Amino acid sequence: MDETNPQEFTSFKEVYDMFLSGITDDMFLELTPEDTKELLQEILIAAIPYFEYPSHDLFDYNLQEQRFNWKLSNEEIIILRQYMIAQWIGYQLATIDLIKQKYSGSDFKFTSQASHIKQLKEMKKEYETQGFHLQRVFRRRHRRKDGTIASLLNQIMEPPRDDD
Repeated sequence: MDETNPQEFTSFKEVYDMFLSGITDDMFLELTPEDTKELLQEILIAAIPYFEYPSHDLFDYNLQEQRFNWKLSNEEIIILRQYMIAQWIGYQLATIDLIKQKYSGSDFKFTSQASHIKQLKEMKKEYETQGFHLQRVFRRRHRRKDGTIASLLNQIMEPPRDDD
């Protein structure tokens, strides 16, 4: 791989931009650029294990250069985004759980935090479900050289080859 060719890898920034386009959170406006980058990196790294069968090893990345050592497809970036959003919602839930501990049961219900937690949990589950669905579609199709899409369903049941 020629490391000077930007076409052969995907920067973390490309993934961060896709993630940020899918959420609205003023928290990121309040953070320093360094803190934002650190949080985004943490969310991305936490999301990677949820992508079961990417085309390349997503754990093969360069933290110093902030990039994957592979060129990811837009579809792969979107799948990562789904799991990043689920992770981000998990961070929101963790923060709310800390707030919940400060209030008694009736005080907590009065602040509508209980309802908010329920909605966040449902939203997190929805993003995880969408990510799972996108992975299944991703593994079941192949883009031909002419740009058309072909099904790989007939290959799913074949045993893996040693050279894969």
